Amino acid sequence: MLDLAVARRQMIEQQVRAWDVLDPAVLEAMGRVHREEFAPAGYHDIALADACVPLAHGECMLPPKVDGRILQALAIQAGDSILEVGTGSGWFAAVLATLGRQVRSLEIHADLADDARASLERAGIGNVVVENVDAMQLDAEAQYDAIAVTGSLPVYDPRFERALAVGGRLFVVVGAGPAMEARLITRQGPSQWLREDLFETSIPPLAHVARPPRFVF
Repeated sequence: MLDLAVARRQMIEQQVRAWDVLDPAVLEAMGRVHREEFAPAGYHDIALADACVPLAHGECMLPPKVDGRILQALAIQAGDSILEVGTGSGWFAAVLATLGRQVRSLEIHADLADDARASLERAGIGNVVVENVDAMQLDAEAQYDAIAVTGSLPVYDPRFERALAVGGRLFVVVGAGPAMEARLITRQGPSQWLREDLFETSIPPLAHVARPPRFVF
């Protein structure tokens, strides 16, 4: 029988830390929120492995090392207001909430949103609001200190960077497979953003996103 406490430590040490995630606050938060408790039935053991965990509608829990790199790049502070685009299982929102002040998480699929709310309640995470909405309808009126877009954008969409407060950070993955670019975008002023390429990865796209035109011969 799998010793979950040991498996969680191995996840942190052998997967997350080994992928250059060294921020102690991130490592502590990822270990504190029990990832397997957010995984679908039958996937509790796999949730701690170096793999995606399938969810309904073709969605997935990203590998722990990718989650760790996102969290480290965003450098969440205790007072931060955070937007997550793509709730999925709710685990990543729970870790964000452990690091920051308040999380608003958007999920287009009602059943995933309901399951995530239930998992968050069982885990005692009270500072996450999960909304069943299409993130591609997001307006820029609210201003966030950090935004994590957990599905890829085949074509970059600036609506998310416009929802950052000055000094806020956006993590987003741009491009089409097999290699996509993970980026960190920091809002430096009302009309000024700093863009940094972080690493290559491949994750499923958000629903209803724009896609590059296909060439027709």
